[in-house]
Amino acid sequence: MKTTRARWIALIVLCIGTLMTILDETIVNVALPVMQKELGFSQGGVSWVINAYLIAYGGLLVFAGRLGDLIGHRKVLLSGVAVFTAASVAAGLSQNAVMLVISRFAQGAGAALITAVTLALIVMMFTDPTEQTRAIGFYSFTFAGGGALGLLVGGVLMQLASWQWLFFINLPIGLISFVVGWRLLPRGRRLGLSAGLDILGAGLLVSSVSLLVYGIINAEHHGWGGTTLAYLGGAAILLTGFIVRQRLAKVPLLDLGVLRDRNVAGANAIQFLVTGGLYGSFFIATLLLQQVLGYTPMQMALSFVPLAVVTAIASILVAPFLTGRFGERITLIVGLVVFLAGALLLAGVPADGAYVANVLPSLLLLGLGIGTVLPPIMSLAMSTAKDDEVGVVSGLANSTGMIGGALWTAVVASIIGSVAGALTESGNAERAALSTGLMLGSLALAAVIVVALAVAVFVVRRRGADEGTAEQSTEALVA
Repeated sequence: MKTTRARWIALIVLCIGTLMTILDETIVNVALPVMQKELGFSQGGVSWVINAYLIAYGGLLVFAGRLGDLIGHRKVLLSGVAVFTAASVAAGLSQNAVMLVISRFAQGAGAALITAVTLALIVMMFTDPTEQTRAIGFYSFTFAGGGALGLLVGGVLMQLASWQWLFFINLPIGLISFVVGWRLLPRGRRLGLSAGLDILGAGLLVSSVSLLVYGIINAEHHGWGGTTLAYLGGAAILLTGFIVRQRLAKVPLLDLGVLRDRNVAGANAIQFLVTGGLYGSFFIATLLLQQVLGYTPMQMALSFVPLAVVTAIASILVAPFLTGRFGERITLIVGLVVFLAGALLLAGVPADGAYVANVLPSLLLLGLGIGTVLPPIMSLAMSTAKDDEVGVVSGLANSTGMIGGALWTAVVASIIGSVAGALTESGNAERAALSTGLMLGSLALAAVIVVALAVAVFVVRRRGADEGTAEQSTEALVA
C-alpha cells in the first residue's frame, strides 16, 4: 500500500466485509418464526436457515485460506464478496424453503472466502508492529461486536421492514466493499496453483469439519446420544485421515509444524475456548432477557448496545495499549480474568433482576473482556506465519474459533435444557427452572474460560522471550 491513509481505508473495507459475514450468523434469528410461516418450513426444518450457513462457513475456512496463498488473497476475498452478495440477493428473493437454504449455503461459502484471508491481508498491509497491533484490534471488534450488532440490526429491520431486508442490506455493502477492495487492496505475491493444492487433504478437512459442525448442531437440537456420537466419530476419523495425509503429502494443505510453536498452538486453543464463551454468553443473555425477564425482541437487541460499545473501546484502545506496554501474554491474562468475572456475574442474575443493577454489569465485563482478549489471540496465532502460508494459518485461526463457538454453545444449550426440563418436571415454575438452568450454563462457560486462562498462563510465552534483541522480537511480530 502506498499511503497510510489508503491502508486504513482498505482496513475499514475489510472490517465491513467481515462484519457483514458475522452479522449474518445472528441477524436471521429474530426472523425465524416469520420465515417458517411464510416459506413453509417445518418446525425442525427452519433451523437449517442457520445450519446451512454455519456448515459451509466452518467447513471451507482452512481450504479458502490455502487457496488465497496460491492464487492471491485479494482475488479470494473479492470472489468471496461477490459470492456472498449474490447469495444474499438470492436469499432475499427466495419463494420457498429450499431456495433459501441453498442461498444460505452459498452465503456461508462466500463468508469463508472473505474471513479466511482477511487477517492475512491485514498482516501483509501493516508490517509495523505498532500499526499492526492497532489494525488487528480494529479488526477484532468485528468478531466480538458483530454478534451483538446482528441482534440489534435484525430487530430494527424486522420492526421497520420485512425479513427479506435482512439479506438485501448486504447488496450495497457488498458492492462498496468490492469496488473499494478492487482499488486499494494489495495484490501481493502468490504461489500459483502449480505450487500444489492438496485436493485429497482439502476434501478430508472440509468433510471432517462440516461433519463436526453438523454433529454439534444436531446435539444442540437432539442431545448427545447415538446419532450425534456417530457424526462426531465420523468427523474424528476423517480428521485423523487428514492429519495422516498432511504428514505424507509432498505439498500439504496445512503444514502442521506451525502448531509446534507454543504461542501459535496456545492462541488457537484459547480461540477455540474463548469464542465458545463469547457466543455461549450471547445465547444465555438472550434467553435470560426474553424468556426470564420478559423483554421484547427490540428491547433485548437494545440491551446489547452497551456490550458492543465497550467491546469496540476494548479492541481498538485498551488491547493495543496493554499489548504495547506488557505484551500479548499479560493482555490475554487480564482480558480473560475480566471475561471470567462477567460470566460469573451473568450466573448470578436473579429471575426478577433489573437490567441496570443485575444484567448491565455482566454485559459490560463480558464486552471489556472479549474485546481485550481477541486482538492478542489473533496476533499470536499469526506470529510465525511465513509469506507462503499466511492465508492458511489465518484460515486455521478462524476455523478453531468458529468450531469452538458452535461446540460450547451446544454444550451450554444442552445443560440449560436438561436442568430446566428436570426442574419443571419436578414441579418448579417454568421461569424459575429456566433461570436455574441459565445459572448453571453460565458457570459451565466460566469453567471453559478458566481452562483458557490456564493455557494463557502455562502455555503462552512472552513474545521475544527467547530472542536476544528487540530487533529479533520485532522481526518475529512482522513474520
